[in-house]
Amino acid sequence: MDAAIAGIVRRMEAGLERLDAGDARRFFHQTYLRTTLAVAEEIDRGGFRDAEWLSRWDVVFADLYLDVLDADLSGTAAVPGPWRVAFGTARDRPELPPLRHVLLGLNAHINYDLPQSLVAVIDPAGFDDPAVRRAREADHTHVDTVLLARVGAEDALMRAVSRVGPLDRLMGPANRAATRRVLRESRAKVWRNATVLDQARRDGPREYVAVLRRLEDACTAKLVELTAPGPVMLRLARRGFGVTV
Repeated sequence: MDAAIAGIVRRMEAGLERLDAGDARRFFHQTYLRTTLAVAEEIDRGGFRDAEWLSRWDVVFADLYLDVLDADLSGTAAVPGPWRVAFGTARDRPELPPLRHVLLGLNAHINYDLPQSLVAVIDPAGFDDPAVRRAREADHTHVDTVLLARVGAEDALMRAVSRVGPLDRLMGPANRAATRRVLRESRAKVWRNATVLDQARRDGPREYVAVLRRLEDACTAKLVELTAPGPVMLRLARRGFGVTV
């Protein structure tokens, strides 16, 4: 395993120890830890075009979440709107199905953090170079392959810690199919939002902050939508998982 990713794994494991057994934030945190290990295995397997870049991006991406978690746990810094909704729901409504808490964390991390991490590891010249851009976009898309390979295992883990009724069992295949659709849809929107952020940084710090604020507002609204009652995966498949700025 890449040394930098190994450091992220240790940081995730330490973060998990700070979350009490009944803290609903554990559901997303554990899922993310398992996903990070799966991505590390795919890097070691040679599944990405640029393993060094992928490792660097994976660390930047994970740090955005871990820094926000640290801020929330310590109360020493402001937490962005999407994460306020995710963390607040975990505190106020821990009885929600574990899958709902995972989806809240995934939505905040993918829609809000992921475009920022892409801009952090792809400079303007990289966005302008067709060959570099194709390679980065291909690796960005290939992450979905890793995530989709984990859908069955994650579904089983969620069911093991959830109250599963007859309707839940009937909805299982539909939920897994919806997961595949929302990953593809959100991945395309994330890339688009990263290009918007790239253009904003070229226009100056003030424009970048303004666009980032629009992204935060859109992501926060999506998180609020996900807290509503009902079959969340089917709603996401119909209305979309991602946001655009």
